[in-house]
Amino acid sequence: MSARLLDGRALARGIVDDLRDEVGALSRAGLPQPTIAVVRVGNDPASVRYASQIERAFLGAAMGFRLEALPESTDDADLARVLAALAADPTVNGILLQFPLPPRLSRERAVEAIDPAKDVDGVSPLNAGRLFVGRGHYFAPATPLGGIEILRRSGIQIAGRHAVVVGRSEIVGRPLAMLLLGEHATVTICHSRTPDLAHFTRDASILAVAVGRPGMISGDMVAPGAVVLDFGINVVDGKLVGDVDQAVVSSVAGAITPVPGGTGPMTNAMLLSNTLEAAKRQSSRARSIR
Repeated sequence: MSARLLDGRALARGIVDDLRDEVGALSRAGLPQPTIAVVRVGNDPASVRYASQIERAFLGAAMGFRLEALPESTDDADLARVLAALAADPTVNGILLQFPLPPRLSRERAVEAIDPAKDVDGVSPLNAGRLFVGRGHYFAPATPLGGIEILRRSGIQIAGRHAVVVGRSEIVGRPLAMLLLGEHATVTICHSRTPDLAHFTRDASILAVAVGRPGMISGDMVAPGAVVLDFGINVVDGKLVGDVDQAVVSSVAGAITPVPGGTGPMTNAMLLSNTLEAAKRQSSRARSIR
């Protein structure tokens, strides 16, 4: 029996269609176009490609896109000034700082300089902290948020299930664990150094993998009927593959996200959704001040 494919492309198209309708309604109400500013330091090829994908997604949803491409020579103070200017710019609703930064720049200083109200990828300490405690207004990172949305829109129950997250990064693994906990799952966090990893993964009814190692999860590491979210993005022999051995695991799992076409398309959809939400919050705040 082959696993049900959780088609992220189709789900993302539906989300974008809904968002485009909402943006149109805001425009008719006289509100400005929700706009994201993407900040890149240097010209990392993967970051350049990703910025182009974001631009296509935002223009396709009738939303605004702006690129701040900074030279490799940018220092911490220069980057902080650019982020402060974007925080003060009323025409910018969302800010996305692209990683990785050049090694000599401080990631910690950079994320602290992002306005939490415009931090649409949830990397600022305030947003991360509010996600951790599960209180207040916050933005969650787009990639794990997309994974949760796949489960919701696919009618997959989260509450009461044992979810195992393999990966502990600040942008996928850790926030995903918090989001799953917020949906009342019982959550176990594992990583590349977990001894006897298969012992834990075989106990998962929801298995999410985000470690950046192609084919790390094999068929004998997955419980029959489990739901598998593959966040891996790896290039092997010129092909994009995930962290899960898709061909083998698909014969064991009950449902699985393909690579490509699974969690990836949902990331941009969640960036769009977060930016629209940021625009609405900022507009509401501006009206309350007047």
